[in-house]
Amino acid sequence: MIIIGELINASRKAIKAAIEANDAEAIAKVAREQAEAGADYIDVNAGIFVGKEPEYLKWLVETVQEVTDKPCAIDSPDPAAIEAALAVHKGTPMINSISLEKERYDKLMPVVAGTDMKIIALCMSDAGMPQTVDDRMKIADRLVGGLLKNNVKLENIFVDPLVQPLSVDKSFGVEFINTIERIVATFPGIHTACGLSNISYGLPARQFMNRTFMTMAIAKGLDGAIINPLDKRMMATIIAAEALAGRDNFCMNYLKAFRAGMFEG
Repeated sequence: MIIIGELINASRKAIKAAIEANDAEAIAKVAREQAEAGADYIDVNAGIFVGKEPEYLKWLVETVQEVTDKPCAIDSPDPAAIEAALAVHKGTPMINSISLEKERYDKLMPVVAGTDMKIIALCMSDAGMPQTVDDRMKIADRLVGGLLKNNVKLENIFVDPLVQPLSVDKSFGVEFINTIERIVATFPGIHTACGLSNISYGLPARQFMNRTFMTMAIAKGLDGAIINPLDKRMMATIIAAEALAGRDNFCMNYLKAFRAGMFEG
């Protein structure tokens, strides 16, 4: 499982305050903690700062990469902000995200075309949020086809079918995980990813629901997630689910996690 640490996001009060105060140590602490907890990418988002996003996103990348060798997931629909961050990023980043919304697609495709960057492809179009497997696949087909035509490698594409709240429609969970299965079967070698916690919005015991949903999604082929890596129970759930899904030879990762005490309690 490719873990994208979600915590450096300006929509969180503590991160917003740290950015405004130019508090590099506060940002560095969150970056270090996520990397040490198992994040493969550190997501950086300064989207609430209209007009200052390029400046702040660049600063976030520099601050994160001073304390960890993990690449960043540069989280913005604004090509100017992404290009500012790319100018200082060391190594190969992830771009979060392109979609089939015309304005975002037209602006971001020239930025990612022909590069080796990892790309999250969000199953959203100008028609709105997709509801069914077929709705999502129509968008995914066009997005993946467009990225491939622009010389983005299939293995660098992470399709995000969009998690929507189960409290709104009882079908949203199963439609999502069945889309994961279809994407993996349709595009062998592609990756999938999502921000999973939206499934439990409006429900009690959200963490329990999220962990259960993660297990189901992994069984269908999910191999990337934008999550809080400091959530030890979620990280333990991922390790166990991947072993059960046949992605852990001789259960080596599971055994390592057990020895580290991850399954206690």
